[in-house]
Amino acid sequence: FQRLFIMRIVIFCSILVLATAAPQRGGGGDESQATIIRQNFDLQPDGSYQSSYETSNGIKSDEQGNLKRAADPQSGDVVVVQGAFSYTSPDGTPIQLNYVADDVLGFVPQGAHLPTPPPIPPEIQKALDYLASLPSTTERNG
Repeated sequence: FQRLFIMRIVIFCSILVLATAAPQRGGGGDESQATIIRQNFDLQPDGSYQSSYETSNGIKSDEQGNLKRAADPQSGDVVVVQGAFSYTSPDGTPIQLNYVADDVLGFVPQGAHLPTPPPIPPEIQKALDYLASLPSTTERNG
């Protein structure tokens, strides 16, 4: 009885090892076979660059970066980047995203697919405008 139990354990473990060692099939279909069909990267001596690529499944990216002095004098130089990329979402929606990034505003994306906040109700906007028109508490207290 013990011999039969050990044999079953060995067979089970062997099947488990074979199953986990088998090559996995990609679930991405054409996406998993995408290749880079165009790629460019141009770095200039002044630190600026231009980069772009395109893949066989329609993904495109373009980006430019320039070196500039940071808004904070203690930070030294920073790279200001602007660019765009596009692709088709799994549901077939074309996605186009433009962006800028710097040391002041950070990453600022723009695209029709991005959610937008609802408009501020007029009553609340009126209250905010009123509060903004009041002198600051440091001015009142002196």
